This record gives sequence, C-alpha cells and structure tokens, in this order.
Amino acid sequence: MSDSRPNAEFWLDSLRREGAAFRAALTPETLDSPVPSCPEWNVGQLVAHLGAVYRRHGAHVGRGVTSDPGGAIDPSAAPAGPAVIEWWDESFRLILAALESTDPASPAWNWSIVQDKTAKFWFRRMAHETAVHRWDAQLGAGAALTESIETRLAVDGVDEVLDTWLPSKHDWDPEGQRGVVTLRTTDADAHWAVRLRGVGISLLDTGTVFDDSPHAQSAVSGTASDLLLVLWGRVPLSVLTIEGNPELPRVLIR
Repeated sequence: MSDSRPNAEFWLDSLRREGAAFRAALTPETLDSPVPSCPEWNVGQLVAHLGAVYRRHGAHVGRGVTSDPGGAIDPSAAPAGPAVIEWWDESFRLILAALESTDPASPAWNWSIVQDKTAKFWFRRMAHETAVHRWDAQLGAGAALTESIETRLAVDGVDEVLDTWLPSKHDWDPEGQRGVVTLRTTDADAHWAVRLRGVGISLLDTGTVFDDSPHAQSAVSGTASDLLLVLWGRVPLSVLTIEGNPELPRVLIR
C-alpha cells in the first residue's frame, strides 16, 4: 500500500485541475477523432460519457442517504455535435457544485463492497475518472505528448484500483494464476503486493509476503502515472520494468 493519505480537499482540487485540462483538450474540430485508448469511442463520445458520469453522480451524492438512487449513466442525453462541449461544461459545474456543497463524511450510496458509504468515495472517484479520461482526451485530440498524471494523484489511483475496484469486481478472473505480484513506484515511496489465488485476488499487507512462496512471483516498477495507466489498460505493460514471471501482472489490468 502507499503511504499517501489524500483527503477530500486534495481530490476536489485534483478534479478542478484535471477537469480544466480535459476541457482544454476539446475543440469542435476534434470531436470526430478516434480515441486510441478507448477504441469504441471518438472524442465526442468520450465527452458525452464523462458529462453523463458527472450528472449521474452529482444528482445523488448530496442526498444524505445510502440507498441505491437507481437509474444509470446515460450518454445518449448529450446533444450531438459541438453543442456537447457546452453540455459538458454544465455537467462539470454540476459535479463541482454538488461536491463543494456536500460534507465528505455524510452518508452516500456507492457501488463498492468494501468502502464506507460516505460522500468521500465520490470525491476520490470523480478525481480519478476525470484524470484518466483527461489523458484519453489529450490522446484523442492528437496531442504529441499526453501529460502524465500527477504523482500523488496517480499513487492514490493505484490504491483505488487495488483497494476498491479489485475487491468489488466479482468477475475479475485470475485465469488460474497463482503467485504474488509486487508493484513499486520509481518516483514516490509507494508499493503494493497482490496475491493471485487461482480463483481470486487479495491485496496484501507487504509484511505478509514471503520470499519462499512456492508459487510464481513478479516484481513490477515504474512511475506512478505509468503504473496507473497500465492498470487501466491505457498503455502497454512493456512501459514498466518487470522481474520474474511476466504473465502475472497481466491479470491486474482492468
């Protein structure tokens, strides 16, 4: 696990920054451009998706209850053509207003099976949703070099994949693999260990990892941004340094 302990203020600041960078990548001329990291979408569809995410979660985060709000993310509600950019602008204002007016400790529904049912979940989730899709938008807009994700935010993003998505994803199939994968950042003091159990996956306290394990082991290292983007399937595993079994880390890619 990482030693970073971001809070709601950090996530809200990150959301503002990443949202502004996402918006800066948009022009009417690039809306039809494909998004290589999300091959099912063009830039306009990416904009519609993120705006729909904001509207869906902005509508329920401040209710003060943990019951499922129902409904679904609905990108089809977005207008076609360049008008989708203004629609996204309004969506972004809505999520910011919802979070800024909500106590992070107040009750709020979320889909996780392990995290507390408080609004804090959505401060974190919206920051990371925006950061990864900002990277997608820059890539789709034809940026010569997409900007990496800020180190502290990326470290927390790896945390989120492993401490929230991993235990909540019931269909996460370890493909029969058994062993331990350790991950370490080269630009921050952060590390994680994941045990593949053949039929499931566990995030470990690194003190429980034994060098004499009879099963395969793999050590993965890279910048926090690269680790996060690999886990989200945005960049190939080859951008990381891998020691040991090269197949084990593939199981962790979302």
